[in-house]
Amino acid sequence: MKPKVLILCTGNSCRSHMAEGILRRAAGDLLDVFSAGSKPAGFVHPNAISAMKEIGIDISGHRSKPLDQFLNAGIATVVTVCDSANAACPVFPGPVCRHHWSFEDPPKAVRPGESEMEAFRRIRDEIKKVFEAYAAGCRDGLRCR
Repeated sequence: MKPKVLILCTGNSCRSHMAEGILRRAAGDLLDVFSAGSKPAGFVHPNAISAMKEIGIDISGHRSKPLDQFLNAGIATVVTVCDSANAACPVFPGPVCRHHWSFEDPPKAVRPGESEMEAFRRIRDEIKKVFEAYAAGCRDGLRCR
């Protein structure tokens, strides 16, 4: 059985879905990857879907989920990708490894002269860099937790 990784953000509409898609592609043969939110928005942001499609990852079938449904799911690792989710993350039963890698919320991260879609691409690329490095560590035999 593969270790289960849960990626959390507040709304489970952008960052956690992008990270889930990237980690599944990079290490789906090693890990079962899921995402959820502390306060699910109820939708996956269309720009997150588009930004991921640009790099060949389809998250159009993802849905926004509450983290409660994973509390007793045998999660081995919890990765929070925003500060709010990190603060709200409950204690999971059993030995759970926690990581916190914070990324800006794409719709709120637009810089001067940058479109919202460009912000999504920038943050997608930041997430990709971190989660592909994590997957590479797993592949190199580092304890993948």
